[in-house]
Amino acid sequence: MEHPIFFIDAILSAMGVEHAGAYSHITYTWLVMLILIASAFFLAKKVKLVPEKGQNFFEVLIDGLETFMVEITGPEGRFFFPYIATIFLFILVSNLIGLIPGFFSPTANLNTTLALALCTFVVTHAIGIKFHGVKYIKHFCGPVWWLIPLMFPIELIGHLARIMSLSVRLFGNIFGKEMVLAILFGLAGLYLAPLPIMFLGILVCFIQALVFMLLSTMYFVGAMEHAH
Repeated sequence: MEHPIFFIDAILSAMGVEHAGAYSHITYTWLVMLILIASAFFLAKKVKLVPEKGQNFFEVLIDGLETFMVEITGPEGRFFFPYIATIFLFILVSNLIGLIPGFFSPTANLNTTLALALCTFVVTHAIGIKFHGVKYIKHFCGPVWWLIPLMFPIELIGHLARIMSLSVRLFGNIFGKEMVLAILFGLAGLYLAPLPIMFLGILVCFIQALVFMLLSTMYFVGAMEHAH
């Protein structure tokens, strides 16, 4: 599929960067960020004491996300809600933008999903240190001291595996959605792609954003809990 956004690729090519097209996921990542920033700026100017249709929708969305998260984490988890809400909205818009003919989901590139997974990994352990300080190391040591040589590498591998789990799951599902839609557009034409497939694409976009948010929340909860 031809991408309508090409200026960054052109700049990179002019600078002598080979295979500039390989950086298209960065182009679309910046586009998604621009959409979110512009939307936030525009909506903030339209906020009213008595909400109207658009404000009602976003208030319900944000309040629903916060309520869902607080039910899992408890009230003490509210401080990382801005990260959770941001990661959900970014992934959702990144997933959905690929449904527009000619556009590409940045989350269909492993580099993007790996970066998101690394952010969650770093925030997880930052939360653990915030809540427990140096005692956070007990999460990696097992229930008794003489199991430390066995449990520490197992726990370390388990935490590192979360990066692969988060990144590959999101990448695989969105890349698969992109490929299916590309094949259908090629076979059926731009305006004849079956609507049920488009609906399933929207469903996959939402579910994958929700799964990433939910897993991140669960990792944060685990870091907040006392080691057993």
